[in-house]
Amino acid sequence: MWARKHKSTDMDIINPFVTNGYAGEEYFCDRVEETKNMIDLLTNGNNIALISPRRVGKTDLIHHCFNQKKIKNKYNTFAVDMYATSSKQEFVNVLGKSILEQLKPKGKKAWEKFLKFAKSLQSSITFDINNNPVWSVGIGNIDNTDVTLDEIFQYLENADKPCIVAVDEFQQITRYNDNNIEALLRTHIQKCRNTLFIFSGSQRHIMSEMFTSPAKPFYQSVVIMNLQKIDIEKYCDFAVEKFTEDNEKSITRDTVKTLYNKFNGITANIQRIMNIMYFRTPAGEKCDEEKIDDAVEYYLKLTSDTYQSLFSQMPEKQRQVLLAIAAEGETTNVTGSQFVKKYNLVSPSSVMSAIKGLLEKDFITKENNTYSVYDQFFLLWIKKNVIH
Repeated sequence: MWARKHKSTDMDIINPFVTNGYAGEEYFCDRVEETKNMIDLLTNGNNIALISPRRVGKTDLIHHCFNQKKIKNKYNTFAVDMYATSSKQEFVNVLGKSILEQLKPKGKKAWEKFLKFAKSLQSSITFDINNNPVWSVGIGNIDNTDVTLDEIFQYLENADKPCIVAVDEFQQITRYNDNNIEALLRTHIQKCRNTLFIFSGSQRHIMSEMFTSPAKPFYQSVVIMNLQKIDIEKYCDFAVEKFTEDNEKSITRDTVKTLYNKFNGITANIQRIMNIMYFRTPAGEKCDEEKIDDAVEYYLKLTSDTYQSLFSQMPEKQRQVLLAIAAEGETTNVTGSQFVKKYNLVSPSSVMSAIKGLLEKDFITKENNTYSVYDQFFLLWIKKNVIH
């Protein structure tokens, strides 16, 4: 087994099929054109909406762009994940915490400037034994979210270098009870002269409406980039090269293509199985198509208890609709009489209620009016353990 330390991460990479985030250019597959387009847009003063299904590499693409010299040397970059937020207060809390955490490695001068502007938070910031700031701000500590948000934007506009803020899962703000959040953010952002934004999102219909509907505050405020799945031939080039370099293992392009098609080009899932196939293939041996099913089975055994718990805790009506969608693979007319009768569901209205809950919890996804189980491994577990 080999190990290589990557400069940008300071971590030993012993498996080239990285599954836990961006590990540097060496382990990043393709996206040459997309990287160039994003850098060109940003360096020419454009805000971007980056839209694609989950797990095809939006977040890694953003980090890859941030790692390029044209961006890294000239901009302060901040990545903020809004997936777990459910209110304006949580949004402001996560935004402030993310900025501070990403300033800390830059040294005292960098984070002191942020704290200078974030006056409303200073009493809630603590310091560790090395005198580095610790974000101890709870939602209840933010007395006035509008004031704190204004302070954060003041910092961004007065930072020592231009800033780029990437907000991941941006469509989450449409779920907040505060209907004014979009207009508030738009008001701040349109005044920015020192800060650019990347709004990344995985729910296409919501993201598209946010930026293309004349009734929405963010209408025509960005350039929209739709990120497609990585080309199968490009991924084959990457996978074969990484599998065989620095060791005596080998893998065929046909094996990689079979895996790619099995998971419909969803990069994160493909990488997960490639990672397993890599470490389960001894030096001197070839990884063939038979090892795909072995690797999937290995992963499903590890995660079986988790999926069992998710499934058993699901409300009965949601569970029945999930099983129906899983059995179909993909389906459109979920309220049609044929679908309802085929799977002995209660009624069309009951199905729609269950669908709403499943979408909110990300158990299913909706693309082009087609429903499917979001987690492909969960789908495989269901087919193996529930649908025989």
